[in-house]
Amino acid sequence: MSDQQTITIDGREVPFTEGQTIMDAALAAEVYVPHLCHNPEFVPHGSCRLCVVKVNGRFQSACTAPAAAGQVIDNSSDEIMDMRRTLLQMLFVEGNHVCPACEKSGRCQLQALAYYTGMLSPHFTHFFPLRRIDASHPDVVLDFNRCILCELCVRASRDVDKKNVFGITGRGINAKLIVNAASGKLGDTGFSVEDKAFHVCPVGAILPKHKGFEVPIGERLYDQQPISVVGDVAAHDEENAHA
Repeated sequence: MSDQQTITIDGREVPFTEGQTIMDAALAAEVYVPHLCHNPEFVPHGSCRLCVVKVNGRFQSACTAPAAAGQVIDNSSDEIMDMRRTLLQMLFVEGNHVCPACEKSGRCQLQALAYYTGMLSPHFTHFFPLRRIDASHPDVVLDFNRCILCELCVRASRDVDKKNVFGITGRGINAKLIVNAASGKLGDTGFSVEDKAFHVCPVGAILPKHKGFEVPIGERLYDQQPISVVGDVAAHDEENAHA
């Protein structure tokens, strides 16, 4: 008899090792769990809640919930997908996400998840925030209007790049991304396009200058295959870098 421990996700047995989260086990088995703030290189954060699943009848975040033998997990029922669509709708109206005008279109995880979950309209009233665009850096433009507060850039800059360029200030509706410089400008930091923080943004908040629309719309990552097959942009770029 095998000593392999397993969890069950949507009727499929998925193996796991001690210490793995449900997300870890799922992704290792190529079972897609929607997410925006998760990156396996960083400590789980649980801020976006897109990875919500039902574990033995209780809602939990797959990125923070430890895998345990015998768990029965609902990852794709109508109830779960409805919750994810609602969360996405709120994210879309809290910022200015005009996909046709965004260079990230076709490579944006927020957009790709909207397609994946069947989110056809924002539903809620738009906030239309008036946030600044920081073009002070010679190689990067920072558009605060598109930030979804996933904190991936914060964690990457702090934990991987060891630069602590970004931070989050405020709480609730007043929470916002900031640049840790006296001027508040990205150009006055040591930020570089070589930094991990440059590559992890799941939306169009951190973009390179002078390279807009190099890849035509229709030929981009999620134009070719859905996010459930391709995975997140950062992981895809990392694989290509080592190919």
